[in-house]
Amino acid sequence: MSRLVVVSNRVALPGENRAGGLAVGLLAALQERGGLWFGWSGRSVAGDSGALHEQTDGNIHYATLDLSRADLDGYYNGFSNRTLWPLLHFRLDLVDYDRRKRETYWKINTLFADKLAPLLREDDTLWIHDYHLIPLAALLRERGIGCRIGFFLHVPVPSADLVQALPEHRSLFSTLYACDLLGFQTRRDAARFQSWVRLFGGGRIIDEDWIESPDGRRVRTSAYPIGIDTGHIARQARAAAGNSAVRALRQSLEHRKLVIGVDRLDYSKGLPERFHGFQRYLTRHPQEKGSTTFLQIAPVSRGSVAEYRALRHELEQLAGHINGSHAEADWTPLRYVNRNYAHRTLTGFYREAAVGLVTPLRDGMNLVAKEYVASQDPDDPGVLVLSLLAGAADEMKQALLVNPHDLDGVADAIATAANMPRGERIERWQAMMQHLQEHDIHRWRSDYLQALEGG
Repeated sequence: MSRLVVVSNRVALPGENRAGGLAVGLLAALQERGGLWFGWSGRSVAGDSGALHEQTDGNIHYATLDLSRADLDGYYNGFSNRTLWPLLHFRLDLVDYDRRKRETYWKINTLFADKLAPLLREDDTLWIHDYHLIPLAALLRERGIGCRIGFFLHVPVPSADLVQALPEHRSLFSTLYACDLLGFQTRRDAARFQSWVRLFGGGRIIDEDWIESPDGRRVRTSAYPIGIDTGHIARQARAAAGNSAVRALRQSLEHRKLVIGVDRLDYSKGLPERFHGFQRYLTRHPQEKGSTTFLQIAPVSRGSVAEYRALRHELEQLAGHINGSHAEADWTPLRYVNRNYAHRTLTGFYREAAVGLVTPLRDGMNLVAKEYVASQDPDDPGVLVLSLLAGAADEMKQALLVNPHDLDGVADAIATAANMPRGERIERWQAMMQHLQEHDIHRWRSDYLQALEGG
């Protein structure tokens, strides 16, 4: 078995919090066969980018790079998160077209290639992750790297005509032809990338799983929906019932039903629309007044970016308006919280919630939807209300699927979920839980690596 080399923007170093599902899956793969994890150290420095730090823990070697503040601003805060992120989430109105940020993105990918290439062996299996590192495989090929290379995109792929709006989109996305396997969250994402290849990328579609680049190179393009550590989350949620924060939440509800949303504060998550949907629920279903409490947890992310500051301000105003219009002396319908909670506490919150409200405007997958289901009490599970525009909707057909723009539909789904008979709740939950158990994070990485190494 060849050595596995994982490359990601951030690296889960020994001793750091590894609650994220991706870190769990990648660490398990690296521990199983030994390997190298390469990426940014998470540190921004006053000097130049490029200081390499190496450490070993068991059979895993870690190599991380420091980035200067200016490079981090252009590569990560700039092109990755102000250009590619909105583009890939269908938000052309928010795309930053600053050429200097694009140049810094290429500069850092080139730096990654220069530092990583000497660490690679000809028989390695290399697995690159996400939109921060789209050109990396091609830059490594230019440096003589011949090992098998896979790339996995964790976010959605927009239609080809939206991608076309990005200057120099051909030079960026055609670098993916250097890979042996391109993995996407859904079949729809893979098909959209194939559409770009056919319309703008100069390539040819062989079949639904294969493309051919302009120079004749064949690349596999398939869907590998990412899973969660299902068993671990279920055990964690059970254990969290005695957690002090979970007990306090339970007591504060005073037997009202809990509707919960947990999202990073990001415009792709559809939070203003969700608040409006909950407000519509309160007005369309007046008989429900006082029976439910909606808790939205939205930790601040990218707080220095103007769009995110504006979003936070909008949500604060909406929450105040909803509560001002509908609250009673002994009941606040909407609780809006901007703080982080430990992952184990969140799973306990999920277990308390009669309704999980997951309504992004666009999402590659959305693991909160899966974690909500995995956290439920099998004898009295809650109901998942899920956006049709999340990748998870392809797998979780037993959720109540909604269009997040349809406020009446979201409102009615909340009411349906909050009043669903126990037998139907159990039936829906069992079907989704069985799928999550069969298609967990470990199945995801083993399926991907088997395709990469056997293709």
